[in-house]
Amino acid sequence: MGRTLFEKIWDSHLVTSSETGPSLLYVDLHLIHEVTSPQAFDGLRIGGRRVRRPDRTLATADHNVPTDPLDVPVADPISKKQLDVLEENCAEAGITLFPRGHANQGIVHVIGPELGVSQPGMIIVCGDSHTSTHGALGALAFGIGTSEVEHVLATQTIPQTKPRTLAVNVVGTTPLGVTAKDIALGVIRRLGTGGGSGYVVEYRGHAISALSMEGRLTLCNMSIEAGARAGLIGVDDVTINYLRTTPGVPQGDEFATAEKSWREFASDPDAVFDDEITIEAASLAPLMTWGTNPSQVVEVTGVVPAPVDEADTRSLEYMDLAPGTPLSQVAVDVVFIGSCTNSRIEDLRAAAAVAAGNTVASSVRALVVPGSHRVKKQAEAEGLDQVFLAAGFEWREPGCSMCLGMNPDQLTPGQRSASTSNRNFEGRQGRGGRTHLVSPAVAAATAIVGCFAIPHEVAR
Repeated sequence: MGRTLFEKIWDSHLVTSSETGPSLLYVDLHLIHEVTSPQAFDGLRIGGRRVRRPDRTLATADHNVPTDPLDVPVADPISKKQLDVLEENCAEAGITLFPRGHANQGIVHVIGPELGVSQPGMIIVCGDSHTSTHGALGALAFGIGTSEVEHVLATQTIPQTKPRTLAVNVVGTTPLGVTAKDIALGVIRRLGTGGGSGYVVEYRGHAISALSMEGRLTLCNMSIEAGARAGLIGVDDVTINYLRTTPGVPQGDEFATAEKSWREFASDPDAVFDDEITIEAASLAPLMTWGTNPSQVVEVTGVVPAPVDEADTRSLEYMDLAPGTPLSQVAVDVVFIGSCTNSRIEDLRAAAAVAAGNTVASSVRALVVPGSHRVKKQAEAEGLDQVFLAAGFEWREPGCSMCLGMNPDQLTPGQRSASTSNRNFEGRQGRGGRTHLVSPAVAAATAIVGCFAIPHEVAR
């Protein structure tokens, strides 16, 4: 019987195996940032241990960095302390670090793929739940806690209980205007926020094969919002062609050798999954969240739904929405285009195509935050920054920004945002803020109209 992609990676990384408890897995790449690593380094010092494989560890500053111009110092003392401590820890351990302003600095889940350090068949971990992003490259990637960060630093291994496998088949062709973000929201609407619990999800089907690597990264990024341990997409031509463009992969004849190995990281035709669901791509449309969890999803052209349980009622109260209200009549205060979900060059191109020749509504503050300095440099070379600035968007420096209330880019109480990020929990973007998750194109259209809108409504 054939094996799934997950089984191939799991089996090839076993250090010790257990049928009744956690197995021990070797870690190929450990990504760290300033928020979840300080306590781990302190734990190493207390225990008299050193970082086992600094050459398989990579650090970047992302969560707490302000997105103001680089000549503006970090004002928040806690953020500055965390950034300083990251630099000190990495210097002491010999770990490569990309600090604020470095040419390779950016959101950890953006720089891993774009630098080519995230590769097929790897096990990749990071003290951040959205590590699932890297699964788009055919890697098994998942978030870990601070105590686990310490364990990986010390041993380059991680104990894990073997999850089950779930195939999510998105079959057929998506309608015009449906993006990877809409597929992700459609999957979460189907599974719910706990439907993926205990599973590693593999995305399959024509609609998935047709996605670019940027789209696949978006989809795998949001696997965690369905409760999954990780998300995976098998290696194909899209994967290989993307890797060719990255600086961290082997070159010349060595690339051909690596490619042969990488192509093995796809599920066999006769592989059997523990569970399987199918979604018809034709049933999807531009989607958005209306509530306070990522499964509360509706069409952008629809209306606020009626509550079906107490949780829905609470969500509507927090979001200050009345059932039956057309979403095209719901005004927004802030539009955020960025985060590890939607801040890559393809995302910015999609938003800029909508913004071109239009103007942000006077009632809206609109921010565009590239996911890395490499993305920012490419966007500026293509003139996308000028498109955004001419339309009235703010063009910011790279960082996690308004994805989470951990840096200066935050909503104020009562403000409503259209956000390309991944979570819409209460207060996620700032205490009392109200977050609606959308695609980059919908975010740009919404910024221009001032209420939720789809791109063709602002086409010029």
